[in-house]
Amino acid sequence: MLNRKVRVRFAPSPTGPLHIGGVRTALFNYLFAKKHQGDFILRIEDTDQTRFVAGAEKYIIDSLAWAGLKFDESVTVGGNFGPYRQSDRKDLYSTYIKKLIDNGSAYYAFDTIEELEQMRQKLEQEKAPVQHYGPVTRINMKNSLTLSEAETRNILNSHAPYVIRFKMPESEEIVMRDIIRGEVRVNSATLDDKVLFKSDGMPTYHLANIVDDYLMQISHVIRGEEWLPSLPLHVMLYKSFGWENEMPQFAHLPLILKPDGKGKLSKRDGDRLGFPVFPMDWIDDQTGEKSSGYRQWGYLPEAFVNMLALLGWNPGTEREIYALSELAELFSLEKVGKSGSKFDPEKAKWFNQQYIKNLPDTLLANVLEKQLSDQNIDHKGLDTIKICSLIKDRCVLLPDLLTNSEFFFVAPKTYNDKVVKKFWNNETRNYLTKVAEILQNIQDFSSENTELAVKQWIEQEQIAMGKVMNTLRLALVGDSKGPHLFDIVSITGRNECIYRIENTINTLTL
Repeated sequence: MLNRKVRVRFAPSPTGPLHIGGVRTALFNYLFAKKHQGDFILRIEDTDQTRFVAGAEKYIIDSLAWAGLKFDESVTVGGNFGPYRQSDRKDLYSTYIKKLIDNGSAYYAFDTIEELEQMRQKLEQEKAPVQHYGPVTRINMKNSLTLSEAETRNILNSHAPYVIRFKMPESEEIVMRDIIRGEVRVNSATLDDKVLFKSDGMPTYHLANIVDDYLMQISHVIRGEEWLPSLPLHVMLYKSFGWENEMPQFAHLPLILKPDGKGKLSKRDGDRLGFPVFPMDWIDDQTGEKSSGYRQWGYLPEAFVNMLALLGWNPGTEREIYALSELAELFSLEKVGKSGSKFDPEKAKWFNQQYIKNLPDTLLANVLEKQLSDQNIDHKGLDTIKICSLIKDRCVLLPDLLTNSEFFFVAPKTYNDKVVKKFWNNETRNYLTKVAEILQNIQDFSSENTELAVKQWIEQEQIAMGKVMNTLRLALVGDSKGPHLFDIVSITGRNECIYRIENTINTLTL
C-alpha cells in the first residue's frame, strides 16, 4: 500500500442509469476507503457531451444515497479538490495537454473521418498485423509528426478540426501491477495512439481521468475490468507527466455475469430475464421506456448492498449477513476474485428475506400502513405491528407485506376454487354456523381463548379437526394461506369474523 492517505473515487459518466455493476464498483471503493480511514469521492465524468443523458447525474447520486454510500467529497457536498464535475474543470486540461505536446508525448492529428476509414480498409485488405492508428501506421497519416512545423501551424491557424493523440512508444514493454491480477505486461507496439484532446476544447476520458486523479491525490483506482485494456495508456501518461511517484495503485474488478454465466450482465438483461439490474426505476425521457429497480421492487438497501458485496469478494467465512460497517471492517482487495461472478436473482431475494425477518415489527408496520394507505384500504385500528410479526417470515419483498396481510383488512370477495372443492359441503357449512355461535359467546377474544373454545367443541363432538379449521380459514381468508388461524381470529375481531362466516355461507352455494 502507498505510504499516503487513502483517497478513492467513483467516477461514473452521466450517460444513462447506473447499472448494479457500477453500484458494486462504488461499494468496493467505499468499503476500501472506510477500511483504511480514507476519503470516498464522487466525480462526474461528463467530458463526452454527445452521450450526456438528462437526469442521469441525479439518478446516480440518488441511487448511491439510497444504498447508504455517503461521499466525503462530491458535486453535492463539495470538498477541497473540486470542482467534482469534469465539464466544470475543462479550462485546466489545456495546460496539461500542452505539457505533453511540449515534451513530445503527444501530437496533433488532422486526419478526416474518411481518411481514417480508408486507412482501416487498406490495413484490413493487406491483413496487416496492426490495424489501428499507432506507432506503425502514424507515419503514413496526416499529423504533426509527418508534417513540418510550419504546415502544422498553418493548419492550426486555419481552425481546421483536429485531435491530439498520445504518442505511444514504438516498442517498449510496459510493466504494470494490478492488486487483483498481479503483474501485467504489454508491448507498446500492439497499442494505438489514443485521442486525448479534441478541437472543441474537451479532453477525452483518458486525459481528464489521469489529470483529475493526480490533482485529487487519488491513491487507489478501483474500477471494472473493462478498463484493464486502458491501463497501459494510463501508466504511460503518468510517466509522460513525470508523475510516477504519485501514480495510484490499480485494481480491476471482475465482471458480474448473467445467471447462466454466459457473458456480462447487461442493462438490457433485467426486465427481459425477470429481475432488476438497476438500483432504482429509470424512465427513458426519449422513449418513455421504464426499467425497473431494486428499490421499487421492494428490496431493502441493506440487503441490496450485502448481496452486491459478496459478488466477486469473499470475506473468508461461512457467514453471509453483514452490516455495511462490518463489510468495511473485513474488506480486502486481495480477496476479490479474478473471474466473473454469476448473478443469482434467487439469492438476491434470499438476502432480502433475511433482512425483512430481522427488521423490527414497528418499522414493518409503518411500511404496511403506507401500502394500505396507497391502496385506500382502512386498517380499521387493527394491530399492524402484531400482524407484521405474524407474516414477516413469509415475505421476500416489501410488497409481500400487503399481499400476505390484506385479508386482515378486507373480507374475501372471492374464494380459492381448489380449497372450496376440497372442503366446502353441507357438513362443513353447518360446522361454520356453530363456530360463529361459539365466537359470539366468548368474553376474552384472545387467540388462546378462541382456540380453546373451538377445539373443545370439536373434541366434544368428535369432529375431524381439519374439516373445521380449513373451512374456517377459507371463510376468513378466502384461501388456505395465512399465519396461525386463531391469531387471525383474534386480530380480525368478533364482529368481523362472524360477518365473514355468514357471508361465506351465503355466498358459497352447493
